[in-house]
Amino acid sequence: MLRKIKIQFLSLLLLSVFVVSCTTNNKAIINKSDYETPIKVACVGNSITYGHGIEHRDSLSYPAQLQRLLGSDWEVQNFGVSGRTLMSSGDLPWINEPIYQDAISFQPDVVLIKLGTNDTKPQNWANKDDFMNDYRKLIISFQQLDSSPEVVLLKAVPAFSGRWGINGSIIKDEVNPMIEKLAIEFDLHCIDLYSHFTEKANLFPDEIHPNAEGAEIIATIIFEKLTGKKQHVQ
Repeated sequence: MLRKIKIQFLSLLLLSVFVVSCTTNNKAIINKSDYETPIKVACVGNSITYGHGIEHRDSLSYPAQLQRLLGSDWEVQNFGVSGRTLMSSGDLPWINEPIYQDAISFQPDVVLIKLGTNDTKPQNWANKDDFMNDYRKLIISFQQLDSSPEVVLLKAVPAFSGRWGINGSIIKDEVNPMIEKLAIEFDLHCIDLYSHFTEKANLFPDEIHPNAEGAEIIATIIFEKLTGKKQHVQ
């Protein structure tokens, strides 16, 4: 019994070390010298990636602002679709959209996956046992591309209300821990967006979607992790 407790403790300790390292490590995820330019970045996601509610989203969504920060040696494409789920059993699976094939055809060098928020809706989370396996399939589908992209998992930002059935507690206590486990399983980088916004509800006008300033923070965090260069984050 004591041995079992020790093993469980060591497992939790290793997980905590990984989570700290994947959120605070300043080493660049991408070494530019390893790539031909432009380095292609696919931003996979839902309405938060798309830029829902942001006026002039074409220039102020997080992918657009990430492009501006990275500069001309990079090509960032927005593959966000509002309302979409990670799970294929969800009401609106992202993987069933034509934009999924667009992302595949893009042959990205980097894939940033930010999905899971809409999965927390009651009709979707009823099938929560599908979440990790469907996420595995999505990761593998990108890893098998000829471009052999670096797949990076993004933890979901907080939800400050239950609008549209989205559940903030599930994001915090179930979805994001699952994303962390998948990052460990596949030895992938994960970027913690959640903790940067827990005290910034003012940046979420509808309590679910960040505004342009919030999108700028997301872009800045990702820029720092990809490049190892420091930018000021509000």
